[in-house]
Amino acid sequence: MHYLDNETYLLDLLVRQRFILPEQQKVILLQKEQQKQLLRRQYRDQGKREVGEKERSIDLVDIIVSLNLVIAGSQEEFLTEEKIVRAVASDLGLPFKKLDPLELDLDIVTKTIPKSFALKHLLLPFAVKNGVLEVAINEPDNRTLLEDIAKANQIKVRAHLSTKTDLIKILGEFFGFQSSISAAEDHLAGPGVDLGNLEQYVRISSSKELTSSDKNIKTAVDHLFNYAFDERASDIHIEPKRHMSKVRLRIDGVLHTIYDLPKVVHGAMLSRIKFLSRLDIAEKRRPQDGRIKVDREGREAEIRVSTIPVAFGEKIVMRILSSDIMFQAVEDIGFSERDLSVYRSFMQSPHGIMLVTGPTGSGKSTTLYSTLKYLASPEVNIVTVEDPVEMVHEDFNQIAVQPQIDVTFGTILRNILRQDPDIIMIGEIRDLETATNAIQAALTGHLVFSTLHTNDAVSAITRLLELGVQPFLVSSTLLGAMAQRLVRTICPNCQENFTIQTAKLKGFGFPLPDQPELTLSKGKGCRKCRGTGFIGRCGIFEIFPLTDPIKKLVSQGANSSEIGKVAIQEGMTTLKEDAWSKVMKGITTYEEAIRVTGSA
Repeated sequence: MHYLDNETYLLDLLVRQRFILPEQQKVILLQKEQQKQLLRRQYRDQGKREVGEKERSIDLVDIIVSLNLVIAGSQEEFLTEEKIVRAVASDLGLPFKKLDPLELDLDIVTKTIPKSFALKHLLLPFAVKNGVLEVAINEPDNRTLLEDIAKANQIKVRAHLSTKTDLIKILGEFFGFQSSISAAEDHLAGPGVDLGNLEQYVRISSSKELTSSDKNIKTAVDHLFNYAFDERASDIHIEPKRHMSKVRLRIDGVLHTIYDLPKVVHGAMLSRIKFLSRLDIAEKRRPQDGRIKVDREGREAEIRVSTIPVAFGEKIVMRILSSDIMFQAVEDIGFSERDLSVYRSFMQSPHGIMLVTGPTGSGKSTTLYSTLKYLASPEVNIVTVEDPVEMVHEDFNQIAVQPQIDVTFGTILRNILRQDPDIIMIGEIRDLETATNAIQAALTGHLVFSTLHTNDAVSAITRLLELGVQPFLVSSTLLGAMAQRLVRTICPNCQENFTIQTAKLKGFGFPLPDQPELTLSKGKGCRKCRGTGFIGRCGIFEIFPLTDPIKKLVSQGANSSEIGKVAIQEGMTTLKEDAWSKVMKGITTYEEAIRVTGSA
């Protein structure tokens, strides 16, 4: 008897656990056959197959989940596959295992049990602890199967119940990747491998389309890209070591080790990626930069590629740039009501310079791209000068800096003004020539956006003066400046409140209320956030306009401290104050605010 497909047992259990009402049980039984036929047609239309290449089997759990039933007594909580399988595991006294790809060892998953056996029975060995092989299964009653595994491996086996969806997905990904790597390793041990005829614009094959007939290295790279997209990674690192190659993903700002690859495969994977990004495959001694534009299941993304020689070969880092992240609605970036109003006044100005400041990785590009997207229309000509072009967009005329042929920020700006622009975005103001040309563009009626590397917004004025720009030119062209940072946001799935003594937060520069205790939020840590308590990031901002009093101070040569005091008097919210407001709203934690803004 398969417990997950036994009508009497499963439906009675769900009623006992108060997941469904007796009336809903009758509805499930009445609609079972009709829903099964509907799911079968959907799977055929979508080409869904199990990892063993047979038509996906449909059990009672699939039917219940497809009905989108709301859990009895709740308002919007749906009965999911995971909730059903957890209930069965608890009732049978079995541990439930939520499979997280980042926690799994590629070798244990793919080399403990033969591929055909694992795919046929949906078995996933995921760990060996204290001489016991931990195996994830979907059929809790198949004791004979577990005994066979124990005999074959001469090791005790402990079964964990997991969802069929997770097992199908991870077995397909892991065995697909391992098969490609193993085949490539065997092939590369021979006379060579043909990596020619590779296009710069590539559509990544989806997981269900990847077959053993594909080129092994191409398939492995496609699996890697798919995996990175699925896990919301911002960067992929492939690092050569003495005896192997390490693959790591950066997710929400933290690096996770994913695979240890055979050293012989490293060069071939880099060659494939170099071909796609139009880099020189023969050049291994100098750093190179390129880009790949990919189409994954109808959605476009850009991958910026950087290679550099290290001790054991070439390291490659790929920055994943998604249009969903780079082009957001301006009101969704994280502005407070006051800051959004000020920033919109900058965007609506007919001419002048707006500066965005902050260190690398603080979200400046997202802010500027989102701004340009908001301003783009058939009536305006937007020109950008970038180093490099981070995200290509057809509404902008984007120019990449190329110092080797004297196309720099400063030199290209002189030519841009002959191109009849309305809005100009300069990647960064680095020197007096660039600053002078930006000011000239603003003086002649253009709206200019650019970035500077300063710690706060007010320091942008000081930086321009240090470059050699005359104070009267700054006060007559600068609309305002903004500093920004990124803080991790609390995972909504495990968010909880706690109380803290206000005295413990003194000394960090926060605008604390006059009360002994505060109620704040944090993430307890769950599977969705991998125990970190955070999912995603949002911006914190410090923004001020150049009002008449501030322009007067700039012309008089006032220092940044004096200008900052006036800006605060006029309503400017500092980075620390904006971070604290997001702490109080339950968006981020006080520890994260301290980490990003400093302790004083």
